[in-house]
Amino acid sequence: MSFEILGEIDDIETIAGGPSVRERVRLTAQFGRGRWRKLKGIATVRLRDGWIGRAELHWYEAHGIGRRKFKIKRFLE
Repeated sequence: MSFEILGEIDDIETIAGGPSVRERVRLTAQFGRGRWRKLKGIATVRLRDGWIGRAELHWYEAHGIGRRKFKIKRFLE
């Protein structure tokens, strides 16, 4: 599902970090070595069909690499 994040991400929480990140090997191979963490937060998003609303997002992040692999887990409205 393609979408665009509008504004900032609120209520950011860490779900997993370090060796607890299940996809750490794939992330390292694809984006490089780093201290990978899986995070979640809430943001306003725009879907490809034009719908705009709030959604819970999950993504991976590493220092020096940035945020990667955003995924919408559920819609809040």
